[in-house]
Amino acid sequence: MKMQAGSNTAIVIGGSIAGLLTARMLAERFDHVTILERDHLPETVENRKGAPQGRHAHALLGRGHQIMEQLYPGLTEALVAQGAALGNGRFYSGGGYFARPQRAAHKLYVSRPCLELAIRSRTLEIANISLIDNCDVLGLTATEDNARITGVRMIRRRPGSAAETLEAALVIDASGRGSRTPVWLESLGYARPPVEIVEVDMGYASRLYERTPEHLDGDLMVNLAPTPDLPIACGMLAQEGNRWLVTLAGYFGNYPPLDEAGFLEFARQLPTQDVYNVISTARPLSEPVAFRFPSNQRRRYEKLEAVPEGLLVIGDALCSFTPIYGQGMSTAAMEVEVLQHCLQEGGVGLAKRFYKQVAKVIDIPWALTVGNDQRLLKTPQPLPKRILGWYIARFQVAARRDPELALAFQKVGNLFAAPTSLLHPRLVWRVFKGTLRRLGGEPSPPPSRVEPATHPTAK
Repeated sequence: MKMQAGSNTAIVIGGSIAGLLTARMLAERFDHVTILERDHLPETVENRKGAPQGRHAHALLGRGHQIMEQLYPGLTEALVAQGAALGNGRFYSGGGYFARPQRAAHKLYVSRPCLELAIRSRTLEIANISLIDNCDVLGLTATEDNARITGVRMIRRRPGSAAETLEAALVIDASGRGSRTPVWLESLGYARPPVEIVEVDMGYASRLYERTPEHLDGDLMVNLAPTPDLPIACGMLAQEGNRWLVTLAGYFGNYPPLDEAGFLEFARQLPTQDVYNVISTARPLSEPVAFRFPSNQRRRYEKLEAVPEGLLVIGDALCSFTPIYGQGMSTAAMEVEVLQHCLQEGGVGLAKRFYKQVAKVIDIPWALTVGNDQRLLKTPQPLPKRILGWYIARFQVAARRDPELALAFQKVGNLFAAPTSLLHPRLVWRVFKGTLRRLGGEPSPPPSRVEPATHPTAK
């Protein structure tokens, strides 16, 4: 069966957050956009098979939040009305809590299923976007010379279904880490993209707890970063419905246990007792759920000498990061913004331009994640990286007492600024002063509460 489509039609493979954001943006430039998704997508807030990490903590970084609000005006307000929380959090690194910047912006805390449903419902309200879920994409179609992709072959997951061909001027693969595009390219005579792998051997477990107003004096997050001496981590984030989602993570086989006593004992080993003090008395709302993450993975499409026109890859299909750093959703949003700019420049050479420009966007979160993971792995580093690591370690110690340093680090962590911004002479001087008066290794107290910036996505 062959379904005709106009020359100004786009197809997005994958209906997760990256695919939904992509479809929303494409709807402004194409007559019709079709999303193809293998899962049956629920109409209520619930986890789904194709997004197993939906049961674990997800951080919406500031830059990603900002882009999503631009694509869906009023999204934040609607999520808060559904019970999502806006407020302050605590970040622990370098042996203590960072100071809270005076210009700190309130962050949005919401579960992945709730955020995804809100984005999906708003995306599908757009008249020229349609969804075919519960289907499998079998492969690509192309011109006789394979120079341009012309659509996809797909089949619906129901008895008696036959393969269908959907034509499109542009196909975007947002199917995730397990993307089949490298295989499809090879079948068309192209090379597979080089792949960078950084092993992390990380395992984590998550559990929901009841949240009460007195917990953490009203703060809504505790983020505990791993260190080479203590390679365990935790994200405890407020969720809609007055809940905590607690994700404990460990490296190199030291994974959090799933039994009640073992889960609590793992939390007790964290460098601060804030998380343990909450969950040791809070009412559990679920059983612990485990997940394993073997490696960071980056497909280097920008290094290919030849790529077909009419096909792009985005989201985790391009690059997937160690989840504990919470960069996936926000990086995908930034990639969509790059695609928007590339489309505005025209369709000629789109694939080459997109891959070149998006690589620069990915470089920043990739460097942050891989750099820290290699530090945990104690991978030998060249002298310049060792010097930089020495400086960042002292930066983090100084940021425990210096709100301006904490703000600079926060901007990098929220993808508003490049890591090189931390080398500004003004900040180097503050680090030097902070190092001179540091109090040794004693942990700093939880940061004091301050008034937030006026907008939740403010820089």
